[in-house]
Amino acid sequence: MAERILVVDDEIQITRVLRASLSAQRYDVRTANEPEEALRLFEEWNPDLVISDLMMPGMSGVEFCRAIRRKNRTPILILSVRDQEHAKVEALDAGADDYVTKPFSIQELLARVRAHLRRAPERSGDEPIQVGDFLVDPSAHIVTVSGRAVHLTPKEFDLLLLFARNAGKVLTHRVLLTSVWGAQSAQQPEYLRVFVGQLRKKLQGDAPKEYIQTEPWVGYRFLPEGAAE
Repeated sequence: MAERILVVDDEIQITRVLRASLSAQRYDVRTANEPEEALRLFEEWNPDLVISDLMMPGMSGVEFCRAIRRKNRTPILILSVRDQEHAKVEALDAGADDYVTKPFSIQELLARVRAHLRRAPERSGDEPIQVGDFLVDPSAHIVTVSGRAVHLTPKEFDLLLLFARNAGKVLTHRVLLTSVWGAQSAQQPEYLRVFVGQLRKKLQGDAPKEYIQTEPWVGYRFLPEGAAE
């Protein structure tokens, strides 16, 4: 069965181009020119990936991300003419998994789409990881910390899974970015700042423990048993 991609953009020409390019790669594509229509399609069709513009009338791409994230962990890729770091951070913080600046290369976009869609089959045969306070089940997409269930977005889960597989080791910014977002994101450290911050809050909960330790100018170290703050 072809993987389903929902494309949301108020510029009809962009949705036409993306539909043609993605359909040529044998994806099942539907488009919407308004966020409200896109949310209806999302509920009815259950896509495997969403590609959304950031600046749209009525509901912004950021609000659209939040609406999806309240119910679902489907990967979301944002398109935008805004290249400022704060715009990227706002979108990622709202639940987006990736951010591509317009004008963009179709080949780069297709590479990012493939990277997001291949995550699920890669995880399907993985055994659960039990380490320290953590149980990470790649197949079921379940995380518990000291028995407490933690709900993560797809990219938060991918990041934690990489940490869990390398517990106690220092992972550099470049390794984390290329492993989770692909080689094209190696120079986008704002991704890490946002997602590591989100992970820290979700994993810590009410416990006075630090699970992700910053190694200044290098990267991060995952401490599965936690370090007292």
